[in-house]
Amino acid sequence: MGCNIAIDGPAGAGKSTIAKRVAKELSFIYVDTGAMYRAVALYLLRNEIDGTDAEAVADNCQSAEVSIRYENGEQVVILNGENVNQYIRTEEVGNMASKTSANPAVRAHLLNLQRNLAAKNDVVMDGRDIGTVILPDAQVKIYLTASVETRAKRRYDEYLGKGESADLEEIKKDIEKRDHQDMTREISPLRQAEDAVLVDSSLMNIEEVVAAILGIYKDKVE
Repeated sequence: MGCNIAIDGPAGAGKSTIAKRVAKELSFIYVDTGAMYRAVALYLLRNEIDGTDAEAVADNCQSAEVSIRYENGEQVVILNGENVNQYIRTEEVGNMASKTSANPAVRAHLLNLQRNLAAKNDVVMDGRDIGTVILPDAQVKIYLTASVETRAKRRYDEYLGKGESADLEEIKKDIEKRDHQDMTREISPLRQAEDAVLVDSSLMNIEEVVAAILGIYKDKVE
């Protein structure tokens, strides 16, 4: 059985960045759940399924066998035995994933695939409901958060770093709106699992957050 680290938290808390770093430090697999949804979307596109036809999506998504593994240090998304890394980042696939990811059948199918992946491998998985729904028995659960102001400033700096214009107050409003949506949604709302350790990164840099999570891992597992 694999050792599982579940990292949940609100938008802009840096979950993916931290999860990737922690996985690299421990030589675990970082499970990119978004990439798995994109792989299913690619399968549906290739089979000319209408993404707005919920019944057709539900009937066909079960045939998409998706997994993640590492080859030469690179994360590879496997769809029915094929490396599809070069195909899943297109706008067309992204649009299809947006349409189909909310389908209960797609979510249920990927839930099973993600749990199977975690049962056989040491994984780090991040999202909104990893510790509460997807991996409720994870050995290490982290709830990674930061103040709205901190998350807005980080996103603002990201935009400026890319040479894009941004409005700090608008970003802050968007984050507050997203928090409310995530915490009040009907299916798997964002919340801290009872056995999760709270890590507030408001006054921490990436290295400090990674070190804190590695320390929690050592206390609980080693």
